[in-house]
Amino acid sequence: MPIKNRFAETHAEITAWRRHLHENPELLFDVHETVKFVEEKLRSFGITDITTGIGRTGLVAVIEGRTNTSGRTLGLRADMDALPITEATGLDYASKVPGKMHACGHDGHTAMLLGAAQYLAETRNFDGRCVLIFQPAEEGGGGGNEMVKDGLMDRWGVQEVYGMHNMPFFPAGEFAIRHGALLAAADEFEVIIEGRGSHAAAPHNGADSNLAAAHVVVALQSIASRNVDPVKQVVVSVTTVQSDTDSHNILPQSVRLRGTVRTLDEEVRNLAEARFHEVVTHTAAAYQCKAGITYTRGYPVTVNHPDQTDFAADMADKVAPGVLRDLPPVMAGEDFSYMLNARPGAYMMIGNGDSASLHHPEYDFNDEAIPAGCTWFAELVETRMPVG
Repeated sequence: MPIKNRFAETHAEITAWRRHLHENPELLFDVHETVKFVEEKLRSFGITDITTGIGRTGLVAVIEGRTNTSGRTLGLRADMDALPITEATGLDYASKVPGKMHACGHDGHTAMLLGAAQYLAETRNFDGRCVLIFQPAEEGGGGGNEMVKDGLMDRWGVQEVYGMHNMPFFPAGEFAIRHGALLAAADEFEVIIEGRGSHAAAPHNGADSNLAAAHVVVALQSIASRNVDPVKQVVVSVTTVQSDTDSHNILPQSVRLRGTVRTLDEEVRNLAEARFHEVVTHTAAAYQCKAGITYTRGYPVTVNHPDQTDFAADMADKVAPGVLRDLPPVMAGEDFSYMLNARPGAYMMIGNGDSASLHHPEYDFNDEAIPAGCTWFAELVETRMPVG
C-alpha cells in the first residue's frame, strides 16, 4: 500500500489523537471540548486561519498552498460527534463519559483529517486553498445543513467538497465508492392511533387501538412490496410500538408508533410519503380509530457527482489499488448530502476491517486505516491543485 512516508511516521501520534477523542465523546452540537482539541492541534501545525461557531459549533480552517495561481479551493470534511450509547468494548481507551461513545468512527474521521492537515501545513505542496471542515451533529442534528446555511460554501469559496466514512466488514484501509446515490434519504414518522379504551374482557365496548396499530404496522410493508417499482429501494421500518397502558386487562385508548422511511431518489421518496399517509389513515379507520401523523423529512439522498467520484476513486487507487467502484447503495443516511447538494463532490468509504457494526456498543474505529485515510485526503489536494 503506497502510503505517504510522513503518515507512516505520524501513525502513532494520530492514533493517540483518535483515542483521546474516543475517550471523550460529545453529542450533537455539544462538541465544545472536541472543537477545542481540534483547534489546538491545528494551531500547533502552524494553521492560523481558523473560524469556530460555523453551523453553531463547527470549525473551518484554511491551509494556503505554496502558490495560488489556480484559484481553486477544495473542501475536506470530517464529522466530530458521538452517539448516546453505553460502550461495551472494555478497551483501555474506552469512553470516560457514561452513556456516550464514538460508535460510528467519527473520532477516526476527525483524527485522519487532522493528520492530513498536519502534513499539508508542513509541505504546502499544492497550488490553491484547502478548506478543512470539522462538522458537529451528524448523528441526527443536521450539522452539515447548519454549516451550509451559515455560509460555509460561499464564505470560503469552496468549489468541490469531499468526505469519507469508515465501513465495517470491508478490508481495513481499502476503499469503495459508487456514482450517484450512495446513501439514503432518512425520513421519520410518529403516529398516534386513537381508539376508545375499554376493559379487555369487553372489547365490543371500545375501539381497539392495539389491533389497529398491529394492522398499520403490517399494512405499511405494502408500500415496498406493492407500490414501489421492485428494482428501486425503499425501507419502511416501525421501530417503536407503545400503548398508553401496560396492564393485562385494559385495551388502551391510544398507541404510539415511531419509525423511519429510507429511499434513494426523490420520486420514490414522494410516493412513499403519500402512500404512508393513505395507508395509516385508512387502515386505522377500518378499525374505528383515528390516526394523527407527524411525518418529518430528514437528510436527503447522498448523491456523488460523476467527475468528482471518478477523481476520488482514482486517488484512492493510488493509495490502495483495486478500489471497489460499484459499491451497492446503503440505506443509512448521512448529512454530508447537504454539502453535496451545495457543491460538486464525492463521499468515499474506507474499510474498517472485521469490526463490530456501526452504532454497536462494541464498535471501535480501526487505527490501521489511519495512514490510508490521511494519504487519500492529501492526494486529493495535491493532485487536484498541483504546483507548477
